[in-house]
Amino acid sequence: MSDREEKMIVQENFIKKLRSAFNLNIYEVKIWTALLSKGVATAGELSDISEVPRSRSYDVLESLEKRGFVIMKLGKPIKYIAVKPEEVFRRLKKKVYEEADVQLKSLTGIESTDLYKELSLLYNVGIKHVDPTTISGFLKGRTNMYDHLSTLIDNSKKSVNIVTSAPGLIRKYNNLKESIKKAAKRGIDIRIVSPVTNENKEIIKELSQFAKIKNDNGNSRFVTIDNAEAVLMLADDATIHESYDNAIWVSSPYFVNSLNSMFTNLWKKQ
Repeated sequence: MSDREEKMIVQENFIKKLRSAFNLNIYEVKIWTALLSKGVATAGELSDISEVPRSRSYDVLESLEKRGFVIMKLGKPIKYIAVKPEEVFRRLKKKVYEEADVQLKSLTGIESTDLYKELSLLYNVGIKHVDPTTISGFLKGRTNMYDHLSTLIDNSKKSVNIVTSAPGLIRKYNNLKESIKKAAKRGIDIRIVSPVTNENKEIIKELSQFAKIKNDNGNSRFVTIDNAEAVLMLADDATIHESYDNAIWVSSPYFVNSLNSMFTNLWKKQ
């Protein structure tokens, strides 16, 4: 690999992380990082540096200005000043806390209203018409997968069995550790089968306080909850982007019991 190609990969990874962390689109990230490197610049200069079309640079700068990433400098030609990253962090954190507080108060208020009771009634009435052995769903993206797994673990009654890859164990620790800890404190039997590597051995040490863990060199990925529900990941996580990593959720005691039998056989082999 040439130095140029390596630099491009590093730059792409940097931009990807910024987009995710700050919820920016590709043009916003490019303009913002270009301005950070210049300190003060015109829209045209930033367009040239970032390779963002000049026709879009003004809209992008206006968006960044509204969100507190840049300040428009008085005078002509119009120039833009980069806001210090620490100030951007402070503003974004404040905004997140404020929005979360408003939303939390709104949701808390709804729980005590007739609206919430009506929603629960609708669900309970509807679920009675569904054969419990046929309930299944498609989970798109890892965020949805882990949100659903967290809910399933929180509602578990007896057991949680997890089969995962080495990097998958690290992700599950980061996304599910609180649910796993709470489940363990409730007396839920938690067993995990995963490859043990240098990258995840510290996490395994941490998880071993709450779960039984055994080493396996496979890369299968599925989770069963009690003898009732299962989540099966559909792709190799080493070759797929997190946005396209999908899973199937199944609520079928017959099917899940078969998976648990497979898990037990795998567990005994270790």
